[in-house]
Amino acid sequence: MATEGREIDRGEWSSKVGFILAAAGSAIGLGNIWRFPYVTGQNGGAAFLILYLVCVLLIGVPVMIAELTIGRYSRKNPVGAFGAIKPGSWWKIVGYLGVLTGVCILSYYTVMAGYTIGYIVKTLIGNETSFSAFTSNGRLAIPLFLLFSVLTVLVVQGGIRNGIERWAKILMPLLLLLLVLLIIRSVTLEGAGRGLAFYFKPDFGKVTGKTVLAALGQAFFSLSLGMGAMITYGSYLSKRDNIVTSGCYVALFDTMIAVMAGLIIFPALFAMNMNPAEGPGLVFEVLPRIFPQLPAGNIIGAAFFLLLSIAALTSTISLLEVATAYLVDEKHWLRRRAVWIVAGLSFCLGLPSALSQGIVPALAELPLPGGGSFLGFMDWLFANVMLAVGAILISIFFGWVWKMKAAAEEIRTGNPRVGRLLLVLDIMLRFVCPILILVVLVYLFISV
Repeated sequence: MATEGREIDRGEWSSKVGFILAAAGSAIGLGNIWRFPYVTGQNGGAAFLILYLVCVLLIGVPVMIAELTIGRYSRKNPVGAFGAIKPGSWWKIVGYLGVLTGVCILSYYTVMAGYTIGYIVKTLIGNETSFSAFTSNGRLAIPLFLLFSVLTVLVVQGGIRNGIERWAKILMPLLLLLLVLLIIRSVTLEGAGRGLAFYFKPDFGKVTGKTVLAALGQAFFSLSLGMGAMITYGSYLSKRDNIVTSGCYVALFDTMIAVMAGLIIFPALFAMNMNPAEGPGLVFEVLPRIFPQLPAGNIIGAAFFLLLSIAALTSTISLLEVATAYLVDEKHWLRRRAVWIVAGLSFCLGLPSALSQGIVPALAELPLPGGGSFLGFMDWLFANVMLAVGAILISIFFGWVWKMKAAAEEIRTGNPRVGRLLLVLDIMLRFVCPILILVVLVYLFISV
């Protein structure tokens, strides 16, 4: 009886397009539309963009393919996947690490996502409250956090086809439509040409070691690798699907959204004679000062934050699914029960993050990495350190433990003409990816 319920709850993507939209949605989030533009602005624009694209190709695509292959071969969540490939070994710990990381990132990510909903209304009505005043209002921040948590639950409890895939097919095209409309408006502003030049005309003389490391870190983190999300999504892939092209399409969509976000922000910034190196406050502090100066600025601003909300929702869906899949597969829980319990745990874990944004001053002034706040520390620890640790372990597992010879058959399923690409993947996952990710990790600890 438990096994029957488990099979019904598990499900499978109905089509390759459905998987690509859902997996791209998992990768696309605040990291693309909030983090990418300000990191690009701080690191000189076009030269950083080129380095970022190279890093996506070198790290993002190989690790993406590795995770999808592990998932489809095992047909399990991260914990079950490592246990199925190497039964009785300690490698299951990497799966548990992924589940833990997913829940912890979900806990504070949903706090930030809730702000985007508030900013839709705030921008539409022309409210000029500062970001710090907004986040320190507990009567706004906590209900918005709860609202976004419930929205995520309502999608994930519907399962793979009727929940995640169904909503991905609606949300992702809407996301692209809003991006295109906002890009058209931004690039047609007077003075936008200087922003386009900053974004597309590289000055490699300004590139330093820090720029390269920033590009490497952004490329890796924006793809949501290292926590088992792509192992989980890969486990729902049909054996008919081509893993290599599927992984490449997901990376392509994720990168395209980040590049498009820059096309919205930099032309608008330069048109208004503002500094592109404003840092993390770029989206929530700087852009709200730009929107009122544009024709129909309130509507444009509300559309932008709607875009940000959709991007955030597609990510929180995948974060919740990782732990849900573990409970459905390994503990034989009904999906609805698993979703609500994981979401409830995540909400409780996220309350200190929500309170640390000015509601409880003591949580905003901690002697910890990540800027001092509890939320900043959680982001530093899990989105930076733990994702990198997870990805380096997945690369080592795939390249040195499971090995390409064993994995090759799964990659060839649905793609019999993969040929020499297997050799390239083998070299990347055994040597290049672990070394480059290790460099990022060392840099993170040195720069604390």
